[in-house]
Amino acid sequence: MKLKLLTSAAALFAMLVSPASAAEKRDGKYWMVIGSRQAVSHIDPGQSYDYSIRMMTLALYDGLVKYTGNPPEVEPWLATDWTTSEDGLVWTFNLAPEATFHNGDPVTAEAVVYSYKRVLELNEGASWMLSDILQPENIKALDAHTVEFTLDRAYAPFLSFLPWWFIVNPAQVEANVVDGDYGKAWLAENDAGSGPYEMERFDQGTAYWLARDADYWKGFPYESDEMGGVIYRMIQESSSQRAALMSGEADLVSDLTPEEFDVVAGRPDIEVTASPMLATFGLKINTQGKLMSDINLRKAVAYAFDYETLLQIYNGKATLQTSPFADAIKGKVDIDMPRQDMAKAKDYLSKTPWPEGGITLEYVYVQGLEEQRQMGLSLLNSLKELNIELEMVPLTWSNMVARASSAETSPDLMAVFATPVSTDPDAVAIQYHPISNGKYYGSHFIQDDELTALIDQGRKLSDWEERAPIYAEIQQKIVDIQPEIFGMLRMRQFAHRDYVKGFVDTPIRMSSEIDLYPIYIQP
Repeated sequence: MKLKLLTSAAALFAMLVSPASAAEKRDGKYWMVIGSRQAVSHIDPGQSYDYSIRMMTLALYDGLVKYTGNPPEVEPWLATDWTTSEDGLVWTFNLAPEATFHNGDPVTAEAVVYSYKRVLELNEGASWMLSDILQPENIKALDAHTVEFTLDRAYAPFLSFLPWWFIVNPAQVEANVVDGDYGKAWLAENDAGSGPYEMERFDQGTAYWLARDADYWKGFPYESDEMGGVIYRMIQESSSQRAALMSGEADLVSDLTPEEFDVVAGRPDIEVTASPMLATFGLKINTQGKLMSDINLRKAVAYAFDYETLLQIYNGKATLQTSPFADAIKGKVDIDMPRQDMAKAKDYLSKTPWPEGGITLEYVYVQGLEEQRQMGLSLLNSLKELNIELEMVPLTWSNMVARASSAETSPDLMAVFATPVSTDPDAVAIQYHPISNGKYYGSHFIQDDELTALIDQGRKLSDWEERAPIYAEIQQKIVDIQPEIFGMLRMRQFAHRDYVKGFVDTPIRMSSEIDLYPIYIQP
């Protein structure tokens, strides 16, 4: 037994210090393998999104503008430039005349009009960002390469939301419409874009092949022509991702535990990145649930939670939230947030119909995500003092999203990373508006007329001096309602082989979202 243990230790040491073989080629080109636990439910830029969907659409499609850098800034993309009327109502964009879709069709102003109308009329995905200030009939093509938007009212965050509105080829979509579905069924697994990658193979739940478009109209930020494409492969367990990275079966992974990131960082042929992110982590509370509709029970659970556990789980690579808004969100103010205080927790519990406890709450988290399991164990332990049991239910992300689609099926508590699509405060506040009910980030199903009115008011104003106090009030109101256990902001980490070049992160990306455009392989 001793010899066996020594042999195993030697093998592990060899794995830690010995470089594995370089990336493999296919047809003379390098294909980068990304290991991830989250499946891609579809690739339609007009439907719902999460980080894996958005990573795909960002690679397959282009928007008028794009977020780059840290801090994130809006950069011209399909649009070369734009102008705004003095009253802020009319926005005019000039398109790059050389832009083409993957099938060779030109990207025209009519394609932009069609794409925006499609999202607004489907009323899914990114529609919430602009649906109350932009009508489909007010989007017009002035000529082949000029498109004009006339807003219902001046809207300060307008430009900051446009990176998430991708342009589809109308001809391809219309050729694949079935029963008036606006091409949804076809676009779920096929692309009609102009982006740097094309969808080669969509193998649901297993892997997704994206072929690099060598003739991409915008070119690439690197000179090598040896990059063939990307394989986004499902690897559920973090330990399996680590093993795949260390053996060379995967070139880049994102779902390791903090301890595993530290382990692989010791390899000379592996690089680990860490950068701040806008995403906040919390346990969303179903405020319309049978039990959690009671505000005092929500407060009791919030004061029972051991927040320091979050910092320990992430080895200090996280900070606790001091507001529902992340630090980089405009207008963020510090709020007196709940911290573990069992005396307060018991006091709030005494005001509920269950002063002695005796109830069971359901906590749903991402299957295979060890950190979220540990958070649940910590909460389970704390709730014992209140005589409250916690049922921990691991689910795949797609099943979690399905559970969150209605107040009747949404769990009492659900672990969620929520990433705003802009640094404008409306991008966070909207998560607590009824328009977000049924989406994973709106699984708290808040019903509060006063909060809704404040959010609507903040959206309608363009003068920051008028908006600032409203968003300060919104932040306090959200904490008062306690629709979630507000957790932390963590550093986003990725690990990749040293031959993976060009990797660039920006805080605006969702939890494990990667911009594939600048990445290439150079052994």
